[in-house]
Amino acid sequence: MGNGQSPVGSVDRALVILQEIGRHGRGVTLDELATRLDIPKSSLHRLLGALKHRGFAAQHEANGPYFVGTELLATAFRFYESMDLRTLIHPLLLRLCEKFRETAHMAVLDGGEVVYLDKVEVPRSITMTSVVGGRNAAHCTGVGKALLAWTYPTDEAIKAWAAQYGPLAAPSRNTITNPAKLAAHMAQVRERGYALDLEENEPGVRCVAVPVFMGRSTPLASVSVTALKDRMPPARFEELGEALCRMVAEHAGTVRPAT
Repeated sequence: MGNGQSPVGSVDRALVILQEIGRHGRGVTLDELATRLDIPKSSLHRLLGALKHRGFAAQHEANGPYFVGTELLATAFRFYESMDLRTLIHPLLLRLCEKFRETAHMAVLDGGEVVYLDKVEVPRSITMTSVVGGRNAAHCTGVGKALLAWTYPTDEAIKAWAAQYGPLAAPSRNTITNPAKLAAHMAQVRERGYALDLEENEPGVRCVAVPVFMGRSTPLASVSVTALKDRMPPARFEELGEALCRMVAEHAGTVRPAT
């Protein structure tokens, strides 16, 4: 989300009102909104009237609580139905590639595998198994771990996933194939906010990956930065992970759900 003062104060207040209404599934009263947002009731009432006029807010009875309007929901659903993830996230991959001078990927989860939807390479790029439209096992790739950790957010859920799609393949000696160890590893991923592939899919290749939520409670995709191990020593993991989290949040405008 943007920082600093909004260029149009009234629009910003209307958006803040919608954000607050969206936090209350049972509705929120005018008095509660005025208190929570520190907006004078007269101004608040006018803004709510404009939002109601466009169907972005709703009040089902006189002096009753306010709810998110059906037009706001319809707009969001229309967007998700027509959303082209590659178009939305490709500019982010370009930024990642330019900033870190390494290959950037975007992938989605499909059962026990990840499918690569986009990839941006630097001229010195290394040869990897990842190709656009290609697949790899989810449990041994950075993009896959970033998706698994939040799509299956408990130890039990990860173990159930592993039981459904196992036995888990071991493309390298570093691959985690034990469901219990994988569940514990996913808990670590959620705690630090990013996933690592430490030569678990390809010898000599490491990557850092983070989920992309796009406003949902589970990720729609994940993105990663991948490099030869010589260019990605352990000292670089935290720097890359934190930078990736920040850049994804700036690009997608989302905040990762609490764990």
